[in-house]
Amino acid sequence: MKITAIELYHVSVPLKEIFWPTWIPGYPQTHNRFTLIKICTDEGIEGYSAGSAMGTERQGLGDLLGGYLIGSDPTDIDRIQNLLKQAGFLGWRNFWIEPACWDIIGKKENKPVYELLGGKARPVPVYLSTGEMHDPVKRIDELLAMKEKGYKTAKLRVKNPTLEEDIRHIEVISKAVGDQMVLGVDANQGWLVSIVDRIPAWDLERAKEFATACHHNNIEWIEEPLDSRDYDGNAALKKFSKVKISGAELNYGWDEIKIMFEKDCFDVYQPDAMFAGGIAQVMKVIETCKEKKRLYSPHTWTNGIGFYVNWNLVLADTTNKKPLEFPLEEPSWIPEQREGIIDPVLPDSDGMLQPFKRPGLGFEIDKRLLKKYGKRFFKITETGLKLKVIREKGIKEALKLKARKEGN
Repeated sequence: MKITAIELYHVSVPLKEIFWPTWIPGYPQTHNRFTLIKICTDEGIEGYSAGSAMGTERQGLGDLLGGYLIGSDPTDIDRIQNLLKQAGFLGWRNFWIEPACWDIIGKKENKPVYELLGGKARPVPVYLSTGEMHDPVKRIDELLAMKEKGYKTAKLRVKNPTLEEDIRHIEVISKAVGDQMVLGVDANQGWLVSIVDRIPAWDLERAKEFATACHHNNIEWIEEPLDSRDYDGNAALKKFSKVKISGAELNYGWDEIKIMFEKDCFDVYQPDAMFAGGIAQVMKVIETCKEKKRLYSPHTWTNGIGFYVNWNLVLADTTNKKPLEFPLEEPSWIPEQREGIIDPVLPDSDGMLQPFKRPGLGFEIDKRLLKKYGKRFFKITETGLKLKVIREKGIKEALKLKARKEGN
C-alpha cells in the first residue's frame, strides 16, 4: 500500500458560549479550531487525524508533507514515525498525523485500532475534566449537579496569582464535595502561557506547599505542578508528595518521556498521542508504566478526533482501571462543539463510555459538517508532486531524483 494523496483542512467550530481556558489565563476562546488531515491510498482507504490549532498557523505544512509522505507505505509505522520526525526538524510538531495511518491500517484489517494494539472492547469509566476556574462556591454546585449525571471523579483547575488563593480554592470545594466525589487538580504549570494574564510560574517550594495542602484535603492527584521539562524538580516533588503527581501530556514523545522514567518524575504518566509521539510512542509509555509499576491516564483536551485516538490507547491497555479524562465545561465546551465534525461522544448515566466497534480509529467524518466548518487549504497527489518537482528542479534533475529515490 502507498499514500497517493494528502488533503489538509482548517476547521473552525464556533462555540455557543465563550470558553475561558485556565491554561491560557484571561483568553476568551470563541471557536474550537483544528487542522484536519486526510490521507488517501492506492487501495482506496482513507485515514484521518486532527491537530489542535489556534488559527491557520499550519498554512504551509502541506508543501513540506507532500515530499515526505506521498509514495510512502502508511502501514510501515516505524518509517512514518521517522519521516514525521524528519519533517519536524525545522520546528513543526507532526506526530498528530501518525494516527491517520493507524486509521488506515484498522480499516484495511476491518478492526478497531485498539484491537490491533492487543486491546478489547470494554466499557471505560470517565472523569469530569473541567477547563475553567470558577468561584469555588459556584463550582461546588456544578460538581454536585454532575455527580447526579453519573460522574464519580472530577478534576479541578487552579491558576491564582498566590498560593494562598489556590489552597483556599481546593479547601472550599473539597470540604463540600470531597466525600462524594474523587477529586484531582490541574495546575497547568507544565507549559505556562502568559499571552494575556501573567500568572507566576511555580517553583519547587510552592509546589511542595500545594501538595501538602492537597494531601490534607484528600485530593487524589496533582497534574503538572512544575514545568514539563523540569525533570529534577518533578522527581523531587514526587519523592516528597503524599499525593500522586502526574504529567508528560505534551512532552515531545518518547525522547523526553524516557528521561522522566529514568528520573522517576511521576506516579501517573499522561501523554496525549496527538502531541507526545503518536500512537506508537505512547504504546512505549504504556508498556514502561507496566514494567515500572506506574499509572497511565492520557490527556485528551484537544478535539473529538484526538479524544478517539487516546480512547483507543486506553482500550489497548487491558490492565488500566483508571478513568479516562472527559473534557467538559458547560455551557461553553460541550461534546457537540468539541467533536465538531463527528458524532458527539457521551458517557452513559453511570459515567461509563460504551466501546465503539467501528474499524480504524472509530469515528466517521460528517461530510456535511466538514463542509460547514472546514476549508480545504491544501491537496497534493502523486502526479501533483511530480509536476511540482519538475517545475522547481527541471525535468532532467527530476528524473535523476526519481531514479535515485527508487534505487534506495
